[in-house]
Amino acid sequence: MKLTLGLAQINTCLGVLQPNLEKHLALAEEARRSGAELLIFPELSLTGYVLQDLASTVARRPVAEDAFFGPLLKASRDLDLVVGFVEEDVRSRFFISAAYLSRGQVLHVHRKVYLPTYGLFDEGRFFAWGDGVRAFDTRFGRVGMLICEDFWHASLPYLLWLDGADLLIFTSASPGRGVSAAPELASARWVDAICRSYAGLFTTFVAHSNRVGFEDGLHFWGGAGVYDPDGEVLAKGPYDEEALTLVELDLDQLHRTRTRLPLLRDERTALVQRELARILQGGSND
Repeated sequence: MKLTLGLAQINTCLGVLQPNLEKHLALAEEARRSGAELLIFPELSLTGYVLQDLASTVARRPVAEDAFFGPLLKASRDLDLVVGFVEEDVRSRFFISAAYLSRGQVLHVHRKVYLPTYGLFDEGRFFAWGDGVRAFDTRFGRVGMLICEDFWHASLPYLLWLDGADLLIFTSASPGRGVSAAPELASARWVDAICRSYAGLFTTFVAHSNRVGFEDGLHFWGGAGVYDPDGEVLAKGPYDEEALTLVELDLDQLHRTRTRLPLLRDERTALVQRELARILQGGSND
């Protein structure tokens, strides 16, 4: 089975949803015409990143009646979409979320679990944290989604792997950090290394979509990437420019890699459960 995957690394207008929506719809149409079956946008692609007090004014609910999600759900009849947005729940809590849209329906919404509040990050002041991580079924197989800081914590991709995800989707608004003599920023090298490691360790496909541009003094570097179950790079987007990157995935590679390297077969989940319980209870139990 084949899957043509698109990564849309875009520059988003901060706090102004209409031009961002128009860019999403235009890229969805371009991707569809190019044969894409799934198109992945970055973290907070509809809203911009440094929202702070704007969070409540740009928050949406992913339903067909919403003025912004209605057109996106219509576009998803022709290809699946992953869209980043600020989600408001029924009690007016606000989350950094990603929605998977398919055939006019919302298949899944992931709420960012880890909100960084160190260095230049201050997400915990303005957003609630998600409290769950689950894989879900799509027409291309079982998928898991994480947002930026989530994939710096190995527990979440591990849980998605155990929950059946054969494609891990990572979306980010990763600021550029760490200038050196190397051609790319240190943050770009770190993310690439993490994605390659997860793909190889979990013998799964990994797709990462990162935004580009400048916002409130932050520089976002782009560099979207797709990785196969052997940890090899299948496609890379350019740095520092908007781009639509397309790549065809051979989903049968999951079978070939896991036959050769049966890490999933040999995973000892009962042992992990027992030792986590011991650690959380604070005992050594020697």
